[in-house]
Amino acid sequence: MDKKEFRVLIKYCFLMRKNTLEAITWFDAEFLDTAPGKSTIKACMNGDVLRLLCHRCTREEAKICDG
Repeated sequence: MDKKEFRVLIKYCFLMRKNTLEAITWFDAEFLDTAPGKSTIKACMNGDVLRLLCHRCTREEAKICDG
């Protein structure tokens, strides 16, 4: 997966009210080889959440969100 797809999934974890440990566990279980690093997830969940929430989804990101 590329960076944009992971950004959408991290945003999804935040909106589903998952904490960083739950998000890391979910990423490790679902995306074994391509999961983002723990520091990336923590940074996005803690510091970049407002930027992520203000970001408008592109068509590609919307397709990922819809499954």
